[in-house]
Amino acid sequence: MNAQNVWRAGALLTATGMSFGAFGSHGLRSRQPPLPERAHASWATASSYLVYNGLALLAISFHPAIAAGIRRHRIAAGLILGGSLTFSGTIFGLVLARDKVGKVFGPLTPLGGMAMIAGYIALAL
Repeated sequence: MNAQNVWRAGALLTATGMSFGAFGSHGLRSRQPPLPERAHASWATASSYLVYNGLALLAISFHPAIAAGIRRHRIAAGLILGGSLTFSGTIFGLVLARDKVGKVFGPLTPLGGMAMIAGYIALAL
């Protein structure tokens, strides 16, 4: 990913996290049957992770190694983006349709988390 794509991904991730957070605070509260409180907490966590990682990608897009096209840093940005989408996306799916997607999404959630962590470790090396 080049710096411009990292910037765009960060902006879109942040906007998506904010939008989903707002939906979780308002739209999910009126859902029938009502969701348990832990489902709302999971939704908030997933939304927050999108925002945090989106902001991180915005910052990472300014790193000189991204502009220079250093492969490790481009891969790190991709891991953070992919991990964020996998982690948060599977949590959103589990909150909305656990009975339908739980067997598939449940095991994928930690893989998304590990991809995010691997991305940040790659930046540190």
